Amino acid sequence: MSVIADVIEKVKGQDPDQNEFHQAVQEVLETLEPTVKKHPEFVKAKIYERIVEPDRTLIFRVPWVDDRGAVQVNRGFRVQFNNAIGPYKGGIRFHPSVRLGIIKFLGFEQIFKNSLTTLPMGGAKGGSDFDPKGKSDNEVMKFCQAFMRELFRHIGADVDVPAGDIGVGAREIGYLYGYYKKILNEHTGVLTGKGLEYGGSLVRPEATGYGCTYFAAEMMATKGMNFKNKIVAISGAGNVAQYAVEKVNQLGGKVIMLCDSGSSILDEEGICSRKNAFVMKLKNQKRGRIKEYIQKYDALCFENKSVWDVIRDQDIKVHIALPCATQNEIESSHAEALVRNGCVCVAEGANMPSTPEAVKIFQDAGILYGPGKAANAGGVATSGLEMTQNSMRLSWNREEVDNRLLMIMRNIHKSCLDAAEAYGNKGDYVAGANIAGFLKVAKAMLAYGIV
Repeated sequence: MSVIADVIEKVKGQDPDQNEFHQAVQEVLETLEPTVKKHPEFVKAKIYERIVEPDRTLIFRVPWVDDRGAVQVNRGFRVQFNNAIGPYKGGIRFHPSVRLGIIKFLGFEQIFKNSLTTLPMGGAKGGSDFDPKGKSDNEVMKFCQAFMRELFRHIGADVDVPAGDIGVGAREIGYLYGYYKKILNEHTGVLTGKGLEYGGSLVRPEATGYGCTYFAAEMMATKGMNFKNKIVAISGAGNVAQYAVEKVNQLGGKVIMLCDSGSSILDEEGICSRKNAFVMKLKNQKRGRIKEYIQKYDALCFENKSVWDVIRDQDIKVHIALPCATQNEIESSHAEALVRNGCVCVAEGANMPSTPEAVKIFQDAGILYGPGKAANAGGVATSGLEMTQNSMRLSWNREEVDNRLLMIMRNIHKSCLDAAEAYGNKGDYVAGANIAGFLKVAKAMLAYGIV
């Protein structure tokens, strides 16, 4: 058995119930096989074995009191995976599905994503099984404060810098940062995604959606294509999806689909800027459901169906797919439907939204496929830019941040292609992203010795 196969088997044996983590490890390590022969020093120093083991795994109780005066108890997590190239950096997710295996997969992916940005950021992830849906602002505040009462002792501007993720938006970041500031009595860049009034960066809310779209545009340019007049399907209806819609519209594409956990909408006329503004208000302020879209606009709603279910079941023509919701949302039947209905490009705005079987279908069909650790790195890249601005005690204007984001996404795209070609997988964005991200971290780990 090869070194890579041994490590994969060990991971599966140690934590048999962490399927998402197994999937992430296998997807990354299998593409690193070409590095084993070129870098025997990595094998000798057990870099492959060490990189799949978190530096630190924190699990803690989060007790809080709801509006009825009843005590509630949730579980909190922070997995500080690897800080070889910089402070731990990664989002916090509040969702009922959160468990250790999910947080480990996200933290592991974050190592390579952050490395690809070229900014000095390590990999981490955190969260809780708390569900902010249906909770009052007061209840969300109480939970965030309880969560931070434990988390504060493990984070810091030069130690670990969390951000938002699913269920953690501007409201939650505000409550988390406000309580951190109260406890520590200091104003520091310990969280990103902050409001502009207290240290946030322009373009940070837009960054993941914009970055995913920029990456898709770079991929298509290699084939002489662009977004103009292309039909686009986007999953999700939150921050990433909303700004992906905005950028696609700016680049001349037409988005026809969005979804949330309850339903999908199909608007064949296109979700223009005016309609997207309605979606933003609906989801960000009213905290409503996407099905309310059809009460205002002429569109179809499919209850309990994802965007990819609708494309498969209704044979909807789509040129570009931007999955921006959650892990493993695109299965093999969805991938087959996308290929059948004319899809030429898939760029992932979410973390690992395509199953391994779906990825193989895309690659076998010759579709341009950008994995999440490359295509959705714009969010954490701009978080890194927010950290820089906080450290320098200044704010860059919108144009400067957006230009830096665009250049970072172009550089990530180039790094993926260069690494793929150098290691015998020309044009393979998956292999390229994994190898390029890994090499920087592995060389840093090697330089530190056995620590």
